[in-house]
Amino acid sequence: MEKKQFKLEFNFNSSPRILFNRLSTTSGLAEWFADDVNFENNQKTFIFTWDGHESKANIIAQKDLTFIRFRWEDEENEKAYFEFKINVEELTGDVALIITDFAEADEIDDAIQLWETQIEQLKTILGS
Repeated sequence: MEKKQFKLEFNFNSSPRILFNRLSTTSGLAEWFADDVNFENNQKTFIFTWDGHESKANIIAQKDLTFIRFRWEDEENEKAYFEFKINVEELTGDVALIITDFAEADEIDDAIQLWETQIEQLKTILGS
């Protein structure tokens, strides 16, 4: 079954620098996204651990303080990825996190719920 892209947007009361640190570093991601996060030797591959199970994702694109895009190593669909993008509204300075991810059509609702739960943890950590 083909995966479908979906996007979610969450507002944050945080500076882009602080938010980007939580999205792009092993220590930042370990605070809210996974139980533990480490680098492989090349520092382009992150090892995420949940309940003792490891999954590896490679950074496939990044622009400092703007976005970071990962692809799971075991992902069969070469078009699928997950991305964290920070958008700062020019007029108001409001900060939003836009998440792009892919899931099979019958799994999108579950994926959205998972992201919402994870983002609530991130907001709690940031006091947002």
